[in-house]
Amino acid sequence: MAAESSYSVTGVFMKNWDSLDESGTCTSEKDCEDAYRVCQTLDIPFHQVSYVKEYWHEVFSNLLKEYEKGRTPNPDILCNKHIKFNYFHKYAVNTLGADAMATGHYARTSQEDDEVFQQTHMAPPTTLFRDRFEIRNPVRLCKAADHLKDQTFFLSQISQDALRQTIFPLAGLTKEFVKKIAAEAGFHHVLKRKEAPTTNHPALFCDTIGTDRFHWVTDDPPPELVRAQMMECHFRFMHQMPLVPCTVTLNMNGSVWISLSQPVRALTPGQFAVLYKGDECLGSGKIIRLGPSEYTLQQGRERLRAAAIHKESQNPEPAS
Repeated sequence: MAAESSYSVTGVFMKNWDSLDESGTCTSEKDCEDAYRVCQTLDIPFHQVSYVKEYWHEVFSNLLKEYEKGRTPNPDILCNKHIKFNYFHKYAVNTLGADAMATGHYARTSQEDDEVFQQTHMAPPTTLFRDRFEIRNPVRLCKAADHLKDQTFFLSQISQDALRQTIFPLAGLTKEFVKKIAAEAGFHHVLKRKEAPTTNHPALFCDTIGTDRFHWVTDDPPPELVRAQMMECHFRFMHQMPLVPCTVTLNMNGSVWISLSQPVRALTPGQFAVLYKGDECLGSGKIIRLGPSEYTLQQGRERLRAAAIHKESQNPEPAS
């Protein structure tokens, strides 16, 4: 799509992990070969970079530390924050001299809404393309046109600097249309769907969450939240889970409390609480504490009822 939009494109394969399949073959090598063949077909330059060491130190080591604390972190969010939109972004801009980084995420930015990235078949501009990024307003991260495949959840920790120099070519496309384009180009994708939970014990449900210092994509909290210290928006902590209405309270240290309109299953410390306002992804914060579960609250209510019944039986009202 980028080539069709008259951009000069370079393909880069990024290796973050050394993994072997059941036959002992390195799966990343097969992925790299596939990427190379795609670039050959499209007749664009191809590069490959390795961030295995960086991934180990900044993502996987963090994963192990969180597991030791009994938390369940999200490595995809951390990989985007530390590797793809940090190390790789700097490589694309500083080493390759790219004006912007394009990724296949289903997401959209306010710059694309404002047609900052649109190019037409005209004479080259007299100023550098990257000068167009020098805007005052913060760049906002928004849902893709395909809400079912929207991946802003995984991008909720990336920085303003990286977002300002990122293009999402799939922003306005649906997954089905992308598959059609790929099929017509001779490329094929295999989709694997995860199976949504099978148990619904009340001990798994909770409606209150506390985070660490919240990361706002626009750097600062929404003015509405700053003014009132409280704001209504929507929440999710897993990709593709339905958005849940919530009320957010801002704490003095930058952390937030999130009160959900309904209890949610399997909220887990270490995961990221991601907030949305309309189509905009506001950012995320790591879940570090939970309120009482539905089971605990039910037990408490039952104990109160039992205590009240016992008190009445011990102190019957005198007959009139």
